[in-house]
Amino acid sequence: MSIVKSLSVGLGDMYYIRHSTDNFTMIDCSLSDENKKRIVEELKNQSIDKRVKRFISTHPDDDHIGGLTYLDDQLGIINFYCLANSAQKKYEDWTQDFARYCALRDGENASFVYKGFSRKWTNQSSEERRCSGVEFLWPILSNKDYQDALRLAANAASPNNISPIFTYSIAEGPTFLWMGDLESDFQEKVKNEISLPSVDVLFAPHHGRRSGKVCAKWLDQMSPSIVVIGEAPSEHLDYYPGYETITQNSAGDIIFDCMDGKVHIYVSSNTYWVDFLTDENRPNAHGAYYLGTHNPKA
Repeated sequence: MSIVKSLSVGLGDMYYIRHSTDNFTMIDCSLSDENKKRIVEELKNQSIDKRVKRFISTHPDDDHIGGLTYLDDQLGIINFYCLANSAQKKYEDWTQDFARYCALRDGENASFVYKGFSRKWTNQSSEERRCSGVEFLWPILSNKDYQDALRLAANAASPNNISPIFTYSIAEGPTFLWMGDLESDFQEKVKNEISLPSVDVLFAPHHGRRSGKVCAKWLDQMSPSIVVIGEAPSEHLDYYPGYETITQNSAGDIIFDCMDGKVHIYVSSNTYWVDFLTDENRPNAHGAYYLGTHNPKA
């Protein structure tokens, strides 16, 4: 059994994957004084029996690294995955969490990801243990538009477009895809550089904002079964007409329980519902309410 959880943290992103292998992956961080103790305790409990633990940082915006200092102090981030960058902040935007991001990025435990990145137990199995099933599809380091985005971030401009694209896949099961906060205009520039796989669950970039709407070419390639719309203010959201969606503003926490070749989906709101999932009459679980079941693409 594997679990992917999208945590409801307000105006930010935070996920974890409890792999069916001996792996545990955290993706981004958006902790507040109100939720940090509860969420970190959950992370400790969910990862206690996993030997290989990693943190993937998509980019160093406050809504993706908020509370990173607390998280690192409590858990001790050993494997820090990010893009090789020299991102900076203006003096008034400098925070303790950005300083910790820089320390982890520039430290000896950092791994810099890119298209084709390979590492034992991330996407290489061994006799000791199976890999996590995480694959990085972007960036292409030689791409001029990506290099321009790196230069902008190094000059204290927005780091949104130094986000990676990566998937988590389960053999004979679902595929999940993340894009950080890649903006729509940047996607248009690089859309012909890569092809994206068919996916079951797409976490809409930039929290589902119109400014991060996935370009038509990539949407056609992925043909996502479910698009998760993040927690940006509703007036800024694109609801991806023509696609089935789960909106985190209303659903709360979203848990994807991958077992028996299916994905059983749970949410923390007891009033949220959708009509496109199969009802298998499963009991509530994971401290959340059963929403329905998705059968992964063949």
